[in-house]
Amino acid sequence: MRQVQTVIFDNEAVQALADVTHRKHRRLLAIVEAVAARNLRRAGSVGLIVPTAVRVEAGWDRHAPGAATVNRLRIQDAPLGTEAADGSARARVALASTVADAHIASTLETTSGPHAVLTGDPEDIRRIAQHLGVQPNIVIV
Repeated sequence: MRQVQTVIFDNEAVQALADVTHRKHRRLLAIVEAVAARNLRRAGSVGLIVPTAVRVEAGWDRHAPGAATVNRLRIQDAPLGTEAADGSARARVALASTVADAHIASTLETTSGPHAVLTGDPEDIRRIAQHLGVQPNIVIV
């Protein structure tokens, strides 16, 4: 199994992680804790990333009182700046995808790999990966 350097969260993964009552919350928390443990052993070799369009779609406001727990997990934003927006726009048109999925595509293109994508919709991620010619590890949540 290859070493994962960048873990990207999709909408359902963010929702499950942010909501302690979500039926998949414990599974996601266990995944994040495993990545954190790996980072301690390997001096921060894995990055946890959420594309900001995904965070918006999932309703994760980092300033909301209910977000305190998920904020402690040190998941970094992949901002939708000019370059990412251009890449996302190209992916959105080519794939007829949602804005969030298009931003996942852009994040796959602009972050170091190998990648893992935590998703509740593996078919969308497979379609994005095929379009980009990349092979992320797809982790179904």
